[in-house]
Amino acid sequence: MLVSNEIIKESGVQFGTSGARGLVAQFTANVCAAFSHAFISCMQTEFNFKQVAIAIDNRPSSPAMAQACAKAVQQLGLEVIYYGVAPTPALAYVSMQDNIPCIMVTGSHIPFDRNGLKFYRPDGEISKADEQAILNATAEFEAITALPELTVNNKAAVQYVERYTSLFDNQMLAGKRIGIYEHSSAGRDLYAPMFEALGAEVIALERSDEFVPIDTEAVSEADKQKAKRWSKEYNLDFIFSTDGDGDRPLVADENGDWLRGDILGLLCADAMNIEALAVPVSCNTAIESCERFNYVTRTKIGSPYVIAEFDDLSKKYQSVAGFEANGGFLLGSDVSVNGKEIKALPTRDAVLPALMLLELAKEKTIHKLVSELPQRFTYSDRIQNFVIEKSSAILAIAEQQPNVFLQQLSLNDSNVEYIDETDGLRMTLVCGDIIHLRPSGNAPELRCYVESKNIENAKFIVDYILKNIVQFL
Repeated sequence: MLVSNEIIKESGVQFGTSGARGLVAQFTANVCAAFSHAFISCMQTEFNFKQVAIAIDNRPSSPAMAQACAKAVQQLGLEVIYYGVAPTPALAYVSMQDNIPCIMVTGSHIPFDRNGLKFYRPDGEISKADEQAILNATAEFEAITALPELTVNNKAAVQYVERYTSLFDNQMLAGKRIGIYEHSSAGRDLYAPMFEALGAEVIALERSDEFVPIDTEAVSEADKQKAKRWSKEYNLDFIFSTDGDGDRPLVADENGDWLRGDILGLLCADAMNIEALAVPVSCNTAIESCERFNYVTRTKIGSPYVIAEFDDLSKKYQSVAGFEANGGFLLGSDVSVNGKEIKALPTRDAVLPALMLLELAKEKTIHKLVSELPQRFTYSDRIQNFVIEKSSAILAIAEQQPNVFLQQLSLNDSNVEYIDETDGLRMTLVCGDIIHLRPSGNAPELRCYVESKNIENAKFIVDYILKNIVQFL
């Protein structure tokens, strides 16, 4: 017999910002089974259930990982409901309605040679305490020797689309031309029918047979140029896309300019009359300065930290939500939209903010809606294949003498007014610019976020820091 915590420890797989992540080579059948057994054993201490749902993204490694997870479920005498390729929020939503736990096989935006597992309780996304319980569980199981065949159930896809089409009139998007940048997104087969059901004319753009690691926080220059070209070529009013597992949106306005995820979240929350927000520390400060919300609290980066704030906020406010700089919108309470109730979905979702933005855009262009916000601009990028030990060493030096650190990076006129160590190192400068350095929780990357008075300055500072920091040590 194998023991879950021993197998997990030997694998080297750890929980990151959202879910367990690692190299595909680390996710052997027994490692996937160990995580599944540990997760289910933890859930059985709190919930009664006879089924476990599983879905996957379009990574080449995901089907076999799902089969290994399914085998573990079957070893426990439980029924597997397999939803095939589906967006993470679709899996989470249907499982919450059915009051059963679920497992999403996805590495989200990270490269295809990596993958991961996300776990959901019957009442929503697991907490950081749940993560530790899974890592420490001592569930015993037999080694996986054969993988089961799985039959796809389309219930998750159907209910997810109905969740949103039921909120709006079927002519809501009449006259709109919407481009869907499909690439390898887990939800690519759902989005065109959904927008068409709301009256839009849809143009499918660049579906890929190979996995494309779209990072909504670090949009590539190629994707920026594509959006501008598509917008002009097809006369588009809006472009919609997501990351690999469909929980982070990537949307462009009528000019083909991609919106930052936190600006999209701000507009969505405003359109839904949300009273209280929980957002990560990396989000744009326009959220507070726009004065459209009764209360805003800042958290560490990662959906579990945002969700952890919902219970306290719900005690004081009727409508509660959160969003991240990557655009994922988390609905922390039931809310009324167009006189219809939409159920809480406390996990990142890509579709809701896109539709609420389009609802707002009935009377003003998207560009106009954005321009009316306080003009603070955020840009971010990352150094890939940058081991966490290097990142940690750099941050340790910067924390001790931040002004000296910036001078060593040749930012000679920068003086630090305030330091926030909620997650990484976030330095507010006397001039009003904000520089935030943080190791990624999902991959060996160092991320740099800069907020400034214009996007050109923000981009210049990010590029300058990342270029110089490589040589820093």
